[in-house]
Amino acid sequence: MPAMATQLTIRGVSEELNRRLTKLGKSRKQSVNTTALQILERAVGIEARKQRLARYMTWSAAELAEFGTELKAQRVIDEQQWQ
Repeated sequence: MPAMATQLTIRGVSEELNRRLTKLGKSRKQSVNTTALQILERAVGIEARKQRLARYMTWSAAELAEFGTELKAQRVIDEQQWQ
């Protein structure tokens, strides 16, 4: 079962901020809540992380093979360092 989302209450929202979020939400055809969440996620770097992960999920078979080869090369143990 997925974890339940946390609720967050933000106090002290100015009328201007409310108007701008409402206008932005309407232009995006989404709720103010969704708009605010997207803005917050972008501000703390979650959106960038999602984009990086999406890039990894779109690798071609050749790119994945190259990554595996490079990763294997980094996992070589130098026996002289462990004596």
